[in-house]
Amino acid sequence: MFKNLTVFRIGDGFAATLEQMEQALAALPFHPCGPTQMQSEGWVPPRGQPHAPLVESVAGHRLMRYRIETKRVPGAVVKRALQARCAQIEASEGRQPGRREQRDLKEAILQELLPMAFAQAVDVQIWLDVGAGRIAFDSTSPKRVDAVVTALVRALDGLRVEPLETALSPATAMAGWLGSAPQDWPTHFAPGRDAELKSDGDSPAVVRFTRHVLDTEDMQRHLAQGKRPTKLALDWDGRVSFVLTDGAQLRRIAFQDGVFEDNDAGEGDGFDTDAAIATGELSALIGDLLAALGGEQRR
Repeated sequence: MFKNLTVFRIGDGFAATLEQMEQALAALPFHPCGPTQMQSEGWVPPRGQPHAPLVESVAGHRLMRYRIETKRVPGAVVKRALQARCAQIEASEGRQPGRREQRDLKEAILQELLPMAFAQAVDVQIWLDVGAGRIAFDSTSPKRVDAVVTALVRALDGLRVEPLETALSPATAMAGWLGSAPQDWPTHFAPGRDAELKSDGDSPAVVRFTRHVLDTEDMQRHLAQGKRPTKLALDWDGRVSFVLTDGAQLRRIAFQDGVFEDNDAGEGDGFDTDAAIATGELSALIGDLLAALGGEQRR
C-alpha cells in the first residue's frame, strides 16, 4: 500500500471530524485535463472505486488520495514546428519573426498540440495517523509533497503540517549505527545490505553499497575520511524493510512474508484489511524510529 513515506507532525488544534473532512475534499474533486489544459489536480477516492468516500477511516487512521494529471508536449516537437512556422513566414513575407512574435507562435503551437498530448496521472496517498498526531505522504518528491500539503492545508481549516524534529539527525544517527557492533544497534532495528555515504564539498566522493554486507571496520574507515551516510537500508523487527535517508524519508518500504497473513484484521474487503495492517505496522515502526533518533523534539 505504501512504497515511500515523507512524515510530518500535525500541529496542535486540528480536530476536524471525518464528516467535515469529507465535505471539504468533496468541494475539490479531481477532473481530467481539458483539451488545452496542461495540468489538473484534485481528490479521488482512496479505495479506487467510483463514488466511494474521499476520506476513509480504517482502524483509527484516515486515508486520502490526491491526483495530479499533467499533459506534456515534447520540447523538440514544439521547436521543429516553430522552425517550420518561422520558415514559412520568411518565405511568404520576406522577414524573420522577432523574439516576441516567436514566443507568441510557440504558445499558439503548444495550444494546438495539447489536445493530441497524452495525459499522465500520479496519485499521492495521504495517511493521517490520528492517535500519533502524524501525517504521511506516499512520495519522496519534495515538489510533489509540497503541492499535496498545500492542497490539503487549503482544504482543511485549522490544519498545520510541521516537520518532525528529532534529537539526532538521521545522518548523525546512521553514522553512529554503522560504526557500532551489531549488538549496539538500536532496539528493533538491524542493518540491511544497502548504504550510501557521501563526503562534503562541491564534488563529493560517493560510496554505494548494494546487496553488500555492511562491515563495521569498512564503514569506520569511510566515516573517518569524512563521509556521512545519506541512505541506509534497515530491517525493523523482521517485519518491514526500508531505506532511511538523511532527510528522514522512508523509501522502498517492503513488508516481509507473513506480515499480512498472521494479522487478524477481522472480516472486510481487501482494502480495509490491507490498510489496517499497513498503517498499524508503519505507525509502530515510525514510533520506534523516532525513539532510535533520540526522540521527537517538539517546540
